[in-house]
Amino acid sequence: MNAYNRLTPAGKQGSARDCRLSTPLTPDLLAFQDGRHVTAETWPERRAELETIVLPHEYGGLPPRGMRTEVICRSRSRVRELPGAAYHVFEVRVVFAEDKDFRFTLSLWIPPGDGPFPVLLDGDGCWRYFHAANLIHQIVSRGNIAASIDRTEAAADNADHYRETGLYRIFPMATFGALAAWAWMFHRAVDALTAIPAVRADAVAITGHSRGGKTALLAGATDTRIAMTNPNGSGIGGAGLHRLKSTGSETIASFFRSRNIFWFADTFRAFRGRDAELPYDQHFLHALVAPRHLLVTDAYEDAGANPPGAYAACQDAWRIFSLLGSPEAIGWVLREGGHAHLPHDYEALLDFMDRTFHGREVQRNFQRLLYPGLTELLQRP
Repeated sequence: MNAYNRLTPAGKQGSARDCRLSTPLTPDLLAFQDGRHVTAETWPERRAELETIVLPHEYGGLPPRGMRTEVICRSRSRVRELPGAAYHVFEVRVVFAEDKDFRFTLSLWIPPGDGPFPVLLDGDGCWRYFHAANLIHQIVSRGNIAASIDRTEAAADNADHYRETGLYRIFPMATFGALAAWAWMFHRAVDALTAIPAVRADAVAITGHSRGGKTALLAGATDTRIAMTNPNGSGIGGAGLHRLKSTGSETIASFFRSRNIFWFADTFRAFRGRDAELPYDQHFLHALVAPRHLLVTDAYEDAGANPPGAYAACQDAWRIFSLLGSPEAIGWVLREGGHAHLPHDYEALLDFMDRTFHGREVQRNFQRLLYPGLTELLQRP
């Protein structure tokens, strides 16, 4: 049994002692901008309002969808370490006009059997750790397809040259940041996946870590075909709140220091040093996923990713999941350790997939009470 499975309500829960809550509280998800109260019936209207507020301001909107997406299988082989499993490589071509297209690679590890199977799509192919044989085995042995893309094909993760790459070659005047380009690539991968017979189109889960986690949350919030979203260690611009931060958390200013501010829109950059004045907060993204499934995974010692802020955002967004009749569709799991995407994190996600897509009973509690004292900090009048 892993360390985080041994944590009980009497064990490590984290502390709210070092959390700083700015005022006012996070914008109320259950109140329209004009003051009206949100109900289940009016949620589609409020959802559209949330998108209009956060997407252009923080991410610069999303790239155009394109005229069509074509999927071409380039190779098929067997997986020696996984008897009966297959490895397929696809080229995905997104056509914008007859003389403009964008192409990327989609890799699939498919379990033995007839299928169709749920799929776990990881966007961090640029880091290669997802391709490790033990991780692929872990995913496939539970009856899921493992799928991988390299999001940096849509935009290089390089402040000096990103506008010379990927989608920016097609849209040189684009206002979207790199995160939006990467999220768009998740969407086009879903286009491809839902056209592949081995894939269960109603059981697509996505994940990513750090900047990839920010990307996964944005992608899941903006594509209702994605049944499950898992940002891991995603921090500011991802699952962590701007208005509630722990010591060492990312801030807007920190993206300037790291030269990664190009991930975001110009309007977001203008709030350097004024994080709490943003006209939204990251719980908007969590709510946009509802009533589909959302699992936020973090690590206690990953201060930069602001795990208390991510937990607090989940608490706030839970009200929307509950309003829409799916209170169990949102979950959170924290483990010991620091900033990484570890097998423990994938195990938590696979357990969530087991329960949701396979109907299996799991012992893990996805809604543990954490950070005693934080609830009082977040209490609304």
